[in-house]
Amino acid sequence: MTYERFEQLPVWQAAMELAVKTYAMSKRPALRRERSLRDQIERAAVSVSNNIAEGFERGTTQELLTFLYIARGSAGEVRSMLCLLERLEGFDDLKSEISNLKSLAESASRQLRAWADSLQNSKITGQRYLTEKARRADTARKDREEFLQRLERIRKGEE
Repeated sequence: MTYERFEQLPVWQAAMELAVKTYAMSKRPALRRERSLRDQIERAAVSVSNNIAEGFERGTTQELLTFLYIARGSAGEVRSMLCLLERLEGFDDLKSEISNLKSLAESASRQLRAWADSLQNSKITGQRYLTEKARRADTARKDREEFLQRLERIRKGEE
């Protein structure tokens, strides 16, 4: 499937869910008292979706990859901070929320890794490089591949 807007991306939607739920947890009294920790986890959670959006809008595959890895790093930062919360005293009442947020962050990280892996093996250089000449060349390449596949099927007697 081709996505035209970053808002359509399942991984961006997952990252937004992570941010919204992180903000919801940060309103709890235990985290309200820990201002610097709360601010840091909120910034890291928002950074995941923001970097996906920025990379998507940049227009080149290489820039998108860079921002996907930054987003993945931010998801790791969220997980690390959640692990810290699990070990600190005074956050026992948040154990269920922390566990759920860790799962969301891990899911986003896996999705980002899979997308980055697929892009690294792609010949697509990005929207910025998609000129009319490049479009024609791509169409000609696809037509040629389809023609050769059809010839092979005819040769095998399948058509």
